[in-house]
Amino acid sequence: MVISGDKGLSEAARRQLQKEIADLRAQRAALAPQPGEQERTGDAADQADVIDRAEAAARLDRQISEVSAKLEHGAYNSSLLPDGTRVSLRFADGDEEVLNVVTLPGDDLDSVTSDSPLGLALVGAKAGDEITYRTPRGETTATVLELTPPKD
Repeated sequence: MVISGDKGLSEAARRQLQKEIADLRAQRAALAPQPGEQERTGDAADQADVIDRAEAAARLDRQISEVSAKLEHGAYNSSLLPDGTRVSLRFADGDEEVLNVVTLPGDDLDSVTSDSPLGLALVGAKAGDEITYRTPRGETTATVLELTPPKD
């Protein structure tokens, strides 16, 4: 459920981002030089290891900044369906499914990310509309049976 003022993130998405930041910070801490390590002189392999760790640390710092920005400013993009939107679809083979639109991918098999081809095809759609989107096997169509925005 999306709560008003949460910048487009569901509670599950917020928890997922917080866990990701914690994991990245733990990885970053493991790369920090030990006391006195930088003062030691060693062979080229030792220096290469220090350089590799510094590059990995910089990469992790960038990831931490990106995830922190998502958490602070939200992942909401007004051109996408908001997190928590429920959509009922009938696919070309007659199969019907109810899916939840999510901002961040997760383990829920009944979800579709808002920026996926299907999620993008749903933008602006309403009940009765036929949408077309790309899959790895080519274009496919579905009919929107119902589209319910999240409750504030």
